[in-house]
Amino acid sequence: MKKIAYLSAIVSVLFLFTAFAPIEKGGKVPDFSALDENGENWKLSDQRADYLVVYFYPAAFTGGCTKQACSYRDYETQYSKLNAEVIGVSGDEVENLGAFKAHHNLNFTLLSDTDGKIAEVFGVPTREGNTIEKEVEGITLQLTRGVTTSRWTYVIDGNGKLIYKDSDVTATTDPETVLKFITTHNERKSCVSK
Repeated sequence: MKKIAYLSAIVSVLFLFTAFAPIEKGGKVPDFSALDENGENWKLSDQRADYLVVYFYPAAFTGGCTKQACSYRDYETQYSKLNAEVIGVSGDEVENLGAFKAHHNLNFTLLSDTDGKIAEVFGVPTREGNTIEKEVEGITLQLTRGVTTSRWTYVIDGNGKLIYKDSDVTATTDPETVLKFITTHNERKSCVSK
């Protein structure tokens, strides 16, 4: 009886590990959805870009996160030429994301992952969130996030496969590094199809 209970416990642990194992490079990304900065539902399966950049960042309105977001904003034309879309994901509440996007004129979608479920799908480490006060254009905002995610970046191709992962991201150079990767990947893809 002890052996059966022991084996049952092992099987349960293996099932949990398998069910929540993060996707690996080359693997199919499971469909996920979240609220965007406008409180509207965004769903992976609705996206039609050849490349989808999903970058996780710790918190809106903080130094490195602002530099990273503004850099993605500034590279928008180059990403568009490659039919690549950018999605920023953090544990910030929807209202924070709306203010962050408006204040910095961001031209891409921000997703609210307050419970860390999207981060879990990708294997991005999270830690406890908090609330900070930040003055923006003379208004004091209460910025709350459910979790604080690590700064990791991924690229998903048009077939829903994970083709790029960076778990050691430098905020200021991330958009340029990812753009170079997509450009090279796109050139290789074009050579293969000829």
